[in-house]
Amino acid sequence: MDLSLSSDDIAFEREIKQFFEIHFAPATRRALQMSTDVYPDLELLRDWYLALYERGWAAPNWPREFGGTGWSPMQRYLYAKACAQADVPKPTSGVNMLGPLLIRFGTQAQKAFYLPRILSGEDYWCQGYSEPGSGSDLASLQTRADRDGEHYVVNGTKIWTTHAHYANKMFALVRTQPQGSGKRQEGISFLLIDMDSPGVSVRPIHTISGDHEVNQVFLDDVRVPVDHLVGEEGQGWSYGKYLLEFERGGSIWSPRLRHELAGILKAIEQGPRRADVARAELLQRASVISVDLDALEMLELEVLNEQLKGKSPGSAAPILKLRFSQLKQQVCTLGLDAAGMEAMAWLGQRPFYEDPHFELVSPHYVTRSSAYLSSRAFTIFAGSSEVQHEILAKQMLNL
Repeated sequence: MDLSLSSDDIAFEREIKQFFEIHFAPATRRALQMSTDVYPDLELLRDWYLALYERGWAAPNWPREFGGTGWSPMQRYLYAKACAQADVPKPTSGVNMLGPLLIRFGTQAQKAFYLPRILSGEDYWCQGYSEPGSGSDLASLQTRADRDGEHYVVNGTKIWTTHAHYANKMFALVRTQPQGSGKRQEGISFLLIDMDSPGVSVRPIHTISGDHEVNQVFLDDVRVPVDHLVGEEGQGWSYGKYLLEFERGGSIWSPRLRHELAGILKAIEQGPRRADVARAELLQRASVISVDLDALEMLELEVLNEQLKGKSPGSAAPILKLRFSQLKQQVCTLGLDAAGMEAMAWLGQRPFYEDPHFELVSPHYVTRSSAYLSSRAFTIFAGSSEVQHEILAKQMLNL
């Protein structure tokens, strides 16, 4: 992939920045800078997502024929870089994960109905994968969907469900056939569930960072039309793995981590005086992270180039997930250490941007402790680091 910028690329960069200046409100940017969630509060972003939709930029990774941008790999990279520098949030899970799955495996009716609603923001999706006792060992899931005429009757519970308190739809893995003596992955199907269906209830989970981002969802005799099944019954494990390739390897994270690292370096330079040896140690750690980010960036660009040819992230997905999550934790740990004792300041109210006392302390230092605690989950969600190592080992050994 040629990384040199053409005159068209330079003009495209200018177009992006102008669009951000007009449509990304300063108050929204300020609030997002205080957020440590993977997906910030939806209420902050409705106008922004609508502006992207009206501009035709809601789904950078979709083919043009389904409402995507049709951007070149370089344009997608430049857009991701501009988003990071401007603290613009990444696309929703409906755009990043469910959309590519429906484009590949959905029926024509499902594509015609759901894809436009994902783009417009009319439908906001949450992911129903993990269950109590079935997180990294997802194949052990127990939520059942029993066929009853033209409906499935779903019973079970999902946990760590990001933004289920906002979502009006859920894509979920459910067991449509009893677990027999064969592989545990057999008999799992992929269903689209309306969150306003009778029998669906949501219980909030407040994480160690103090945020409310995830939830537990209970499904009690929830009736789901049969035409909400994606693909073939019993093949949900294959579809779920395909979707996870986009969750693990479908985003460009290196510009965001680099932007976060730059903010930490600025805080080190402008923060409290510290012993030369302590400052040198922080800068040395930052330099190591920076080199690792260069390597991550090159791999992301290679995967992006392949996606533009119609391929999924494939075998690179576990590598990207593993390295991104590790580097995210390293960046957040560096930020916490750079803040030092200042990181002990703790504001209990969430979200931060609604706390009237926030401006009385350094915003950088207050968010460092929360960001550090939030980052502990990055090597767990979307498949733990141990799972990624196992996937890579099997790929390399052809098991």
